[in-house]
Amino acid sequence: MAKCLAIADLFIDQEMMENGLALLEEKGITVEVKNWQHEDLEALQKDNITLEKQGSEAVDLSEELLAGIEEYDYIITQFAPIGKKVIDRAKNLKFIGVLRAGIENVNRSYAEEKGITVFNTPGRSETSVSEYAVGLMLSEIRNIARADRKLRNGEWEKYYPNGVLAPELKESVVGLVGYGAIGQKVANLVRPFGGKIIFFDDYFTGETPDTQVSLEELVRQADIISMHYRLTPETKNMLNKEHFKKMKSNAVVINSARSGLINEQDLIEALQTKEITGAAVDVFEQEPLPADHPYLTLENVTITPHIAGSTIGNFANSPKILAARMVNEYLPTSMSTN
Repeated sequence: MAKCLAIADLFIDQEMMENGLALLEEKGITVEVKNWQHEDLEALQKDNITLEKQGSEAVDLSEELLAGIEEYDYIITQFAPIGKKVIDRAKNLKFIGVLRAGIENVNRSYAEEKGITVFNTPGRSETSVSEYAVGLMLSEIRNIARADRKLRNGEWEKYYPNGVLAPELKESVVGLVGYGAIGQKVANLVRPFGGKIIFFDDYFTGETPDTQVSLEELVRQADIISMHYRLTPETKNMLNKEHFKKMKSNAVVINSARSGLINEQDLIEALQTKEITGAAVDVFEQEPLPADHPYLTLENVTITPHIAGSTIGNFANSPKILAARMVNEYLPTSMSTN
């Protein structure tokens, strides 16, 4: 009987794993859940950031997690690293499943050299991140977060960086940089507000009611610019000072995707000089945000601690999505070749 090691963490716990992977048990796969132990979420996040920036070999798994790993045919992980050491010790490993879209914590190329299939979970964050991106748009252009902060400090303030009268989504041009699953979901959420939606995406070729433009045209036309591209060496700093110079003075920039998509220092300078009106940012080059970070001194930026994807539905549904994908796409193929 095939065996699967599922590595739980502080976001997807043992119960979520067991419930979510029940379909694999129904298919005759024995699922054992072990925990990647961390003292708290901050410690887990620290390891996650290290893996995102330095790759799957940057953090080692404990011997407790590695014990008996040669017995497993499948490994399913969210954040726990699966690097060369793990792959070499897992002699029977045929499949690695990652419970999110990003696979920075897995040495994919090495796994595939060994004939191991690597699956991720695309689309798991569609709802959580798209809803959050729209929330950031509304919070920034309508001054919701900063008005709350002012009022709590005893200030009855109605004048903000975008003036006394805030803009409406209905009258705005919303530019989406990236039009994949999340970008399209954002478009679907924004469209009923009545604004015009334009987007840039080198890879989109389908039908859409929205208008596809170049990145240069997007930054010139948009009142709100929201980032939804995958971070790769080619897309790093894809929004930088050259683009901020071309934006409208009333433009606001939203980033709930990856910090590296925007040159952070260039964005800070554009906000400091009021080259653009504002920004809302959930992702940062250094996390947690340092106490002396320039964002903390600016009135024209809304900042949140990397929580766009942090919903119950996002994490609890991930094992279910992956299990269904395994059953539908991988297991029939693997069984037919055995």
